Amino acid sequence: MPAWHNNLRIVLVASRNSLNIGAAARAISNFGFSDLWCVRPYDVAFRSARSAAGAVSVLERATVTDSLAEALHDIDLVVGSSGLDARRQRHVQRVLPAGADAIRTHLEDRKAALVFGSEKFGLSNDDLSYCDWILSIPTSDAVPSMNLGQAVAICCYEIARNAAPRSSLQTPASVSAGVRERILRMLVPILRASGFLHRDATETDTRKLRRFVGRLRLAPEDARLLQGMLHQIDWRLHHPGGKSPVPAGHGEEAGPDS
Repeated sequence: MPAWHNNLRIVLVASRNSLNIGAAARAISNFGFSDLWCVRPYDVAFRSARSAAGAVSVLERATVTDSLAEALHDIDLVVGSSGLDARRQRHVQRVLPAGADAIRTHLEDRKAALVFGSEKFGLSNDDLSYCDWILSIPTSDAVPSMNLGQAVAICCYEIARNAAPRSSLQTPASVSAGVRERILRMLVPILRASGFLHRDATETDTRKLRRFVGRLRLAPEDARLLQGMLHQIDWRLHHPGGKSPVPAGHGEEAGPDS
């Protein structure tokens, strides 16, 4: 398989049906992909799918985690698979097959994740806050929802059948979701200490900030600069009369490497 196939990660969140999990894994394998993560799967269903006779190797090697953030830690384009609904105003929304072209172009030299929600509830607002944009399958208005395994198969097919990236869809390099999450975790305490956020700020506030950080699409050097700035602000808030440990004008050297 072409090298770019290794850059796509399929993430199943809170999947509950062993047949759906197995069908999704087989679809991933059918179209040449292999990186599967399962976030908070229903344990009985996952164990049943993995131990079933004929289980594909992609399911046997799947990574299981309780954290969507962990599943996306090294991914710099996160696409949620979701139908058109009232939440679409919060994200850029693309429809197959055009959306697959954008993902395929990104996969040429960078990692992307396609995230699917549970069979019953889809992706939650918290799950969606990690996503850069939403990919939808153009189904009938009369029956808009699809079986999980079928949805994974259609999306993988549309991505795999595009043999070459499109230069018009290329985007600048940006930091991974893991770096964005670290920036968010630095930002929230600072905003609380400054009074911008109340001490009892809700998860809704955190989701709004996560979407804001994601929309910045920070280049690696900009992320390092921002982390240095936040590190300096946090130090000053906790040491109002102390001498700065970071020389003025050198904030870009502070903070973890992205």
